[in-house]
Amino acid sequence: MTKARLEVRQAEIGDIRRIAALAKRVYEDFAPYTQSEIRGQINNYPEGCFVAFLDDKLIGYCASIRIGGDKALRPHSWDEITGNGYGSRHDPKGDWLYGYELCVDPKTRGTRIGRRLYEERRKLAERLELKGIVFGGRMPNLSRSWRRVDGPEDYLDKVVAGKIHDPVVRFQLANGFEPIGILKNYLPEDKRSRAFATHMVWRNPFVDQEASPKARVPRGVENVRVATCQMQARAVSDFDEFMRQVHYFVDVASDYEADFILFPELFTLMLLSAEEEELSPLESIERLSEYTPRIREALSEMALKYNINIVGGSHPTRMDDGDIHNVAMVCLRDGSIHEQEKIHPTPNEAYWWNIHGGDAVDVIQTDCGPIGVLICYDSEFPELARRLADEGARIIFVPFCTDSRQGYMRVRYCAAARAIENQCFVVLSGNVGNLPNVANMDIQYAQSCILTPCDFPFARDGIAAEASENVETLTISDVNLADLAWARAEGTVRNLADRRFDLYRIEWEQKGSGGEGPSEAPHGAPPMHQHGPGGG
Repeated sequence: MTKARLEVRQAEIGDIRRIAALAKRVYEDFAPYTQSEIRGQINNYPEGCFVAFLDDKLIGYCASIRIGGDKALRPHSWDEITGNGYGSRHDPKGDWLYGYELCVDPKTRGTRIGRRLYEERRKLAERLELKGIVFGGRMPNLSRSWRRVDGPEDYLDKVVAGKIHDPVVRFQLANGFEPIGILKNYLPEDKRSRAFATHMVWRNPFVDQEASPKARVPRGVENVRVATCQMQARAVSDFDEFMRQVHYFVDVASDYEADFILFPELFTLMLLSAEEEELSPLESIERLSEYTPRIREALSEMALKYNINIVGGSHPTRMDDGDIHNVAMVCLRDGSIHEQEKIHPTPNEAYWWNIHGGDAVDVIQTDCGPIGVLICYDSEFPELARRLADEGARIIFVPFCTDSRQGYMRVRYCAAARAIENQCFVVLSGNVGNLPNVANMDIQYAQSCILTPCDFPFARDGIAAEASENVETLTISDVNLADLAWARAEGTVRNLADRRFDLYRIEWEQKGSGGEGPSEAPHGAPPMHQHGPGGG
């Protein structure tokens, strides 16, 4: 018995790099998909994304979302219908399947890969009893035939009549789709189609097209138990004593069967209390960065041992280029280690500690779904959380370190706003107490909490749980991811679905991995306080 050469299956996160490479080969005239866009497509509706492999080489990919007929059958652009390419406008109660991507390796055309991918979409639509499949299709020979036709409508009529050849349109017709019109300014960068697209539909013969849809999002239970550690600064004699404090909270959270535990930003600063004399701000950060390998190893071992995902607050970490960044270590219970750099150092961090900002923010795939991390000040920039939401994040962790109530409230209010505008959960964890002779730990203020959107499935004040102010404690709560799906589709307000992509969108520079190098820290004028972290 030999292994099957051809495999068509649901796309997975591990396929992202190969999908991006395939799209780059197929669409030579377009800007290539970013990995974050593909990650969002899969995370937002994994059931609608399929890949085809031939001899273990990825040769085909298609992406789809569910959407209501009021959007799918009316004029729209590709950006509007897809959420700028992330698939973030997926509607779990939508009665149409919208196909917004299908690409096949040019070297394997003729093996009916496109037809096979179309068939997977058709099976999905039939199984879910959707009204059909709809999409905007390219007309790549339109520009070449422009002088021979009286506009895109005439061109389409001539293609249907067999008077003009268009390989894409003919392929779609051969697969049972019918044109219902022309979409204008669908994909502006598609010069060969002059930004026009054929509005194509396949109607499910097993569904009454006239019947009013009664689909509702199931109010199921997808519980995730989250613990946030509000940690007391205390003097320690050495690294082992510090880790015993961390170990204690991980152990307790594990006993309560928590899926995640979050520690505060810069929770490792108390290691400086083991120094024989107080160090300058620059010396402090340099010294802390030396602990990075030991902290990473210790947190990873605890995550494995206690079967819990640890979001390790943040820790000053020296990067390959020699700069020090403020980095959150996310150690998952499967043994993997992920990092998220702080994008925006505060003025104090940049000036006194010479901390530089990172240049990439992406979701982290976990066994409880994709999550995001925004370190303190980063939560005050809505673009970052929106990117994470587009990539499929349902929970955003915000470790923070603030010295005053004003600083704390900036983080708290912004975190609540991020929960509302992205219809996700936001978890905060901060330091409390103080440490004599440790610069930047003079005073701390925190009230850690677990925040929710403000709608009927959630707590009436948008607070799932919160700690007492400035008291060391572990706060635990269950959050239901199914409530988010319901709220996004049927909530009182639907912030993600109601975005106006015809008016605005966020574009990201592709830096970070293989980009233009690290961003410079904004030093500027000296902040008012030398020793306070100035967080938030």
